[in-house]
Amino acid sequence: MPPKLFNFDDLPGAHLIREGLDDLAVSRQSTAAFLVQIGSPKLNRCGVPVEVTAEDALGADHGLYQWLARDHGNEAHGRYNALLRELVSFERALEQRVSRTARLGDTA
Repeated sequence: MPPKLFNFDDLPGAHLIREGLDDLAVSRQSTAAFLVQIGSPKLNRCGVPVEVTAEDALGADHGLYQWLARDHGNEAHGRYNALLRELVSFERALEQRVSRTARLGDTA
């Protein structure tokens, strides 16, 4: 598992991100792993290391949709959108925490 640079367990959607990081660490495909791949550019910028190729990151949104369609059929679109909203919510909260931490660090 990647090192925990920030405690983000209290952020919205953290359970999915943690699960996705764990799944990626053992090369397991899952909804959460696809979601972390989609968010990997922003997660990496925020100090959460996600080892994923640029190609995998770019194709993860399509992979997630196919993964969901296999299990949820006609409901895949709604589930896909809900998961992306949860990812965006997590990313925004993480960015705020990183920014706040940096500001506090600059004044210390």
